[in-house]
Amino acid sequence: MVCKKTKGRQKIQMKKIEKKDDLFATFSKRRAGLYKKSSELIAECGVDVGIVASSPTGKPFSFFHPTNDAIIARFQNPDMQLSQTTGLVAAHARNKVNSLNSRLEELDTREEAAIAQARFYDKMIETRESGWWESIEQLNADEVTKFEAWLKSVIFNMNNRLNQLEFGVSSSTPNYF
Repeated sequence: MVCKKTKGRQKIQMKKIEKKDDLFATFSKRRAGLYKKSSELIAECGVDVGIVASSPTGKPFSFFHPTNDAIIARFQNPDMQLSQTTGLVAAHARNKVNSLNSRLEELDTREEAAIAQARFYDKMIETRESGWWESIEQLNADEVTKFEAWLKSVIFNMNNRLNQLEFGVSSSTPNYF
């Protein structure tokens, strides 16, 4: 049995961090995590969230959704309806966040597709660099199908060019070679 190289993930005892550098780093990471979890709560449950925190150095940080006015008004009087202006601003902020999230998802999908395509091209280049028959053994079913289609198009183009040369078709036709 192989021994573990690290202690792995362990529970950290909740107590005041004494070392200043560790305190600043922990605050920064925890604040980012808190904002991320708040964003997830907003997206999944459609709630309004307001967070105000002061760093160990005294610098204030805040996170409000949809707007700070809407959160403060709702905090002061939970039963009160928002004013029309505040309601419109909050609705606009929600719509903007939703459109930006949709755009982010679209860009993530495009990035994943581009990465997959780049991997495929890298594999094809690697295939070209190795011997023809050795590399065919490494292709999966989809890649073999694509390779077969490419070979058929090459054969078709070669036959067309051969027919052109045999029957003396003018040289204005495209030359594939």
